[in-house]
Amino acid sequence: MLPRPSYRPCSPWLVTLALLALTACQKPAPETPPPRPALVMQLGNAHGIDDGQWLTGEIRPRYESAQGFRIAGKIIQRHAEVGDHVRKGQLLARLDPEDNQLSLASAQAALRAAEAQLALAQADSKRQRQLFEQRFISAAALDSVETRLQSTSAQVQQAQAQVKVASNQAQYTSLLAERNGVVTMIDAEPGQVVNAGQVIARVAVPGDLEVQIPIPESRMHSLHTGDPASIRLWANRDQSYQGRIREIAPAADPATRTFRTQVTLLQPDDKVQIGMTAGVRLDDQQPGFMVPSTAVSQQHAQPQVWIVDANHQVHPAPVSIGSYSEQGVSITSGLKGDETIVVTGVHTLTKGQVVTPVNTEVNQ
Repeated sequence: MLPRPSYRPCSPWLVTLALLALTACQKPAPETPPPRPALVMQLGNAHGIDDGQWLTGEIRPRYESAQGFRIAGKIIQRHAEVGDHVRKGQLLARLDPEDNQLSLASAQAALRAAEAQLALAQADSKRQRQLFEQRFISAAALDSVETRLQSTSAQVQQAQAQVKVASNQAQYTSLLAERNGVVTMIDAEPGQVVNAGQVIARVAVPGDLEVQIPIPESRMHSLHTGDPASIRLWANRDQSYQGRIREIAPAADPATRTFRTQVTLLQPDDKVQIGMTAGVRLDDQQPGFMVPSTAVSQQHAQPQVWIVDANHQVHPAPVSIGSYSEQGVSITSGLKGDETIVVTGVHTLTKGQVVTPVNTEVNQ
């Protein structure tokens, strides 16, 4: 029979060492990660979408006359310079009148000859009628004399018309200003031969100024005649002028596919000169908000933004997208206007995630 083993009680320090060994083998519990920082923006109160695009145009007068001679000829005098202020009827240039005066003299001579023939035909008709009443000539002979009288009378009327035309042609040798204004262009030098209708000078009314700009098709639905606009000169960008749309072309330009639009300056000052380059910003605001394009993501083909609540938790909110521009994306519906939204890193967010909001300045 084997002897029974004897058991000795373990010492307390051995038990302590065993517990420490077991504790060293266990992994520490993971710490909760801090909330990730997120760039956010406050929408603020409801406002309109303004894409902020400046369209470039040129300062032009609303009323400008392109003037030229009504006949061809050789210029012998010029009486105006670019920048001169002229009054209606003032002489601008003159053609050599010699040929026109000769034409007038010829027409007047032809008229005198026709009038002499008419006087002779009238006297002959009077004598022939007396002979007819005395039964000395036939009715056929009288009809021939009366016909010659009518033909001669028509020749006189034709000659009178020729004299009037020649007289007008003689007056057309002087180019007169059609309105009060300032000469913006003149192309007339003594000795220069011009054609009828060739533009010799332009006279503009300096008080009524406007900017002609091209409008893209994407903005035509929101613009109307009479809408306000802001105008700035490239030479002085610190000052802004108020404008108003006066005219929108009913058809697009076939080359540029844009609509020509005239914007009137309401109160121009002496700094605004004809020919200056100007930028026009149309105030065609639409209900909604302008947010950075990085703030918008899509879930199942539905655009959405991430809203940060009072507990700094993010939640997706479906929205409707309007137009895209350099300033961002226009949100037309889905937001109230008092929300705080995340503007970067939206593709890595999860619903209910806690973030640390970091405000950023965004041009809206």
